[in-house]
Formats: sequence, C-alpha cells, structure tokens
Amino acid sequence: MPHQTSDILIVGGGLGGVGAARAALLLGRSVTLTTSGDWLGGQLTGQGVPPDEHPWIELDFISAGYRELRTGIRDFYRRNYPLTPAARADERLNPGRGFVSALCHEPRVGAAVLEELLSPWVASGALTILWHHEPVAACRAGDRVTSVTFHDRQANVRREVTGTFVLDATELGDVLQLAGIPHVVGAESRAQTGEMHAPDDADPMDQQAITWCAAVEYRAGESHVIDEPEGYRYWRDTADPRWPGPQLSWTDVHPVTLERRDRPLFLGDPDDAAHRDDRDLWHYRRILARQHFDQTFTGGDVTLINWPQTDYWELPIVGVDEQTRRTALRRARDLTLSFVYWMQTEAPRSDGGHGYPELRLRGDVLGTADGLAKDPYVRESRRIKALFTVTEAHIGCAMRGPQAGSEIFEDSVGIGYYRIDLHPSTSGRNYVDIASFPFQIPLGALIPATVSNLLPANKNIGTTHITNGAYRLHPVEWSIGEAAGALAAHCLDTGRTPAQIRNDGADLRTFQGVLADALGVGLAWPDDIRRTGSPDSQG
Repeated sequence: MPHQTSDILIVGGGLGGVGAARAALLLGRSVTLTTSGDWLGGQLTGQGVPPDEHPWIELDFISAGYRELRTGIRDFYRRNYPLTPAARADERLNPGRGFVSALCHEPRVGAAVLEELLSPWVASGALTILWHHEPVAACRAGDRVTSVTFHDRQANVRREVTGTFVLDATELGDVLQLAGIPHVVGAESRAQTGEMHAPDDADPMDQQAITWCAAVEYRAGESHVIDEPEGYRYWRDTADPRWPGPQLSWTDVHPVTLERRDRPLFLGDPDDAAHRDDRDLWHYRRILARQHFDQTFTGGDVTLINWPQTDYWELPIVGVDEQTRRTALRRARDLTLSFVYWMQTEAPRSDGGHGYPELRLRGDVLGTADGLAKDPYVRESRRIKALFTVTEAHIGCAMRGPQAGSEIFEDSVGIGYYRIDLHPSTSGRNYVDIASFPFQIPLGALIPATVSNLLPANKNIGTTHITNGAYRLHPVEWSIGEAAGALAAHCLDTGRTPAQIRNDGADLRTFQGVLADALGVGLAWPDDIRRTGSPDSQG
C-alpha cells in the first residue's frame, strides 16, 4: 500500500482544512492535505454556498487568513473580468450583489483562489495535496491516531497516510467515526445540556436538513427547460405538516416566527433583475451581477439556489446505513432539480403568467455538467466529546439576558458571530432560529477528551446541536481550522499536548500570542460588540 507522511495530516479540504494548512505551514510545519474531490473549499465551493458572514466582516474583526481569501476573490474578478470602471474601483466589490453576503461570488472562483493561496507551499514541497482521497479507515494506539487509510478514487488504490498530528476537517467528522473517538450525533436533550431550546429527549436522528444547491442564469427570450425529474409530481403535490403547502411554491415560513410568507422569484420585470435590490429570491444569493460588467460581457445574472424550498429533511445522512444515506442524497438532488423544473414550467410569474423557461442551469460555475453543486450543503456534523462544550447558555441572548453579552473564554483561540440558525430537521422539528451574541471560540472545544493528537477542524468541535447552528458558517469554520492547525504546530514545537497547553496558563498565553502575532487572529470582540446581537442572514 502506498504511504505518505508529514508533520500534520489534515483530512478534508474545506475552509477549515485550508485554514488549518495555511496556519501550520506559516509556522514552519509540513502538511498533507486530503480532499475527496477536485476542489478545495467545502461549503464555499463544492457545496456552492456564498459566504454567510457577520456584520463587521469588512472591518478589523476578521483573521488575516480569512481576509486574504476575501481579498483574493475580489482581486480575481478585477484581474480577469471585464468590470466597469465603477465596479473595478469598488474596494468592497460584491460580484453578485446578493444580499446574503457582502461577497457573493461564483464557487469556481473561490476554488481557484484557495488553490492559488496554497500554491507557494505546494511548489516548495512543504504541502502535499492528495485529491480524490476519501478516508476509509483509521488506526489508533492508545490515545493517539497513528494513521488514516484513504481510497484514491482516481487511481483506485488505497493509501496509508500518517502525521504526528491528525486534523479531522471532513464535512461530517468522518475520522471521529473511523478512529472510534467519542462523539455526538444529532440533538442532545434539555436535561443533558440545560439549554432553553434543546428538545425534551435526545435524538441522534434530529439532524438539520441538507441542501443540494444549484446555479441558474436568467436568459431573456430563451428556453432551457430540463426533463421532468423522477420525483417531480411527489414534490409538487405532497405537503409536510410543518410547511404551509408543497415545497414547490413561492411560499415558505419565516425562520423566527414560523409564520407563512411568500417570496416570488422576481419582484417585477425579470429583465430589470440586474438593476433591482428588492429582497426577492433572485437577489438572495445572486453570485454574478450583469451590471458589474461592460458591453463585452455577453452573459446574464446568475443566482445560487439555496432556498427553504430546496431543504431536504426526509432522511438523515449521519448514523444511518449506507443505503439510507445514498437514498437521502439522491432524493435531495431530485428535490432541487424538481424545484428548477417547477420554476421553468409552472411557477407563477410576476407578470401574471406561469413558468420561467428562461432559467438556465449553470453547472459550469459549480464544476459540474448537470447544474447542481458537486456535493450537498451539510449543516451538521458528528461533534467531539470535548474538554469543554459550548452551550446556548454561553452565547444565546434569551438565556443570558439583554446586554449580557457572550461568555468570555480565557482560552479563546478566535472569534465569530452568527445567529443560532437550525433549519428544519429530519426529526420533524421546524426552524430553531434565535438570537446570539458575538462569541469566542474556546480552545477546550477543540480538544477531544480521549485522544492527544487529533483535533477537529470543521463543524465537529465541542458544540451542542443548538450552538452548532452558530458555529457552522464560513468564517467561523476557517477560524476553527486556523486554530487547530496552529495548535498542532505549536504542540510539535513544544513537545506538549493540546490539553497541557490549555491547562498551563503560561503555555496558553504563549500559544494565544502565536495566534495573534504570527497569524493575525483576533481573540476577543470589543465589549460594545460582544454585548450586541444583531440579525444575520440565514444559511
């Protein structure tokens, strides 16, 4: 069996994995980074989701690494696209002018920038990226993970990879399962966590809906109607008790009040879509805005479909057998294609007609031939049983009280902010969407209770089902990975374990200094921001 080794093995090439690799490489360590596909970026790229970010993202409250990524995306458009002079001069260029983010952009651009960001270390040999590598087994000796075995899907061979430290940056916490590391799946009970919004009973099958995103372009006067999907009539005619009608409609529920609401595709003439800022569905996650480009650009507006109507909640994908998982993934794809077909053929139009045949699937911006993203958008993962678990009592506005602010963690390794946003789940529960305060990432939540050389670097840290809803978004995932990569490098430099560093005040302060000084990581919010909780866009 082929073998690969380095100081640090990072399993998973999403934002957490890339953030971890960059941090460890900057601190002088060799890294092997694996990804199951051919793009880096996870939810930003392969899953097709424009970045969900906090209101202060354009200010100083962002790590230097994540700022480099955002700057690189904007520079990519300035270097390669026929922007208007006004767009080119805009320091805060938003390529899609979508309102879910200050930086809505094409997923393929994010993938190109992430690969470019890591290129110098690939060239030097400090970084090895193993593409198309899916983890299939892991070995443990006592409290250490000694190796991970991968299936190289291109070469159809197995490869054993070792690292002194192993980081699980997979989308579903796969290494936790493979290595037998204690972890939690689904929802804990209120008795277990003391959380106001936790369910009465623990339920591992209570997992947030996944979404198989798609990209569509509006091409006035053209027809791009796809074939009727397999389950179209089921999705069109079947209503879920928690929903105000079939999912194939312009009607959904408000995530906070759960009241019925209607949002059409366009508020007005679709031909004016490039010039409107109304909060219809089209502008929600628009990733390419025609008005930014000069007359040489022949394309149209492109938007990213990740709307409530495409949330798939029938079956979970974690803690189930392989057949159930495959069925869930197939049905999620079918739901999204059915919604596209409904929009093209039957959806009520703003001008009084039915159907928008002008909508064209754009798989090229997602790296696929069928118009759907490479992978499903995953909102929830296995989570480690950590030395410390973040609960709603640490960040929730309702539990902590007005102006109390979030808990201050002395072992902070980063900051983040998002509402506690849980989408409808596979248990039949509807949205749980509640206010939170801007928060810190405690080091204790990154340290498993039973192993010494494995760290989580994605959505698999020590949060609960509830608080995962706030710690799962793009900049927070990056910061988690960044802290994990830096911690692994620091442990290798000092010969200490993560728990020893956390438990020794002097060592902890030294490590926090590395984060702040060498990597430009913010460790605390200004107190006036920490004590506020403003609305955020939904992911």
